[in-house]
Amino acid sequence: MRLNRYLAQAGVASRRRSESMIESGRVKLNGATVLSLATQVRPGTDVVMVDDRPLDSPGARRCYLLNKPAGYLTTMHDPFDRPTVAALIRDIPERVFPVGRLDRDTEGLLLFTNDGALGYRLMHPRFRFEKEYHVLVKGVPREGTLSRLREGVTIEGRTTAKAGVDVLRQTETGAWLSMVLHEGRKRQIRRMCDRVGHPVRRLIRVRLGSLVDRELPAGKWRALTDGELKELEPEAGVSG
Repeated sequence: MRLNRYLAQAGVASRRRSESMIESGRVKLNGATVLSLATQVRPGTDVVMVDDRPLDSPGARRCYLLNKPAGYLTTMHDPFDRPTVAALIRDIPERVFPVGRLDRDTEGLLLFTNDGALGYRLMHPRFRFEKEYHVLVKGVPREGTLSRLREGVTIEGRTTAKAGVDVLRQTETGAWLSMVLHEGRKRQIRRMCDRVGHPVRRLIRVRLGSLVDRELPAGKWRALTDGELKELEPEAGVSG
């Protein structure tokens, strides 16, 4: 990925501010100062330093779990002053960034870290990190419709990857589904369900890889335990 994006994901600064840091000679890649904004980084392989301090030191890795309520944008800054998840994690002592995103109306588990390499691997579909959602849809999908969701539906010319889809229970007007994805395209589940004629009424992320917490109140966060972090790191393909 581009260096400015890598710095932003590592929580160093915004992309625009990261570009200024690169141009002023404050950033090194594998020991050499870089000045080009087109510089590419291989997360997990290259060593990036800012002001001669390495990023992503394993001993400094921090991860936090938030139970995001509906109504908050997954961004640390919003130019229109809309509510963001930054307001919910203001007491976290480190500078962290969200791993992936949940749209404003989606609830559930959202991971934050200060580790750019870990965040990149958890977000990129190549590393097949599972995310499970409970989805309330209008109507009850038939088996053929569930098969379409499992095998992939076409959205803007691209077919979604195979997914795990099961009916959890029926309601008076619809059904709760469990959907397990490795992808994270924009509003993917909502668009998939719209495509097969069962619009989403409520969407909750309940699992991130091995991370599950049904007791964490909405709007609250906590640090991952050492045991959870040890399970998460190999799932993302990074060393402790």
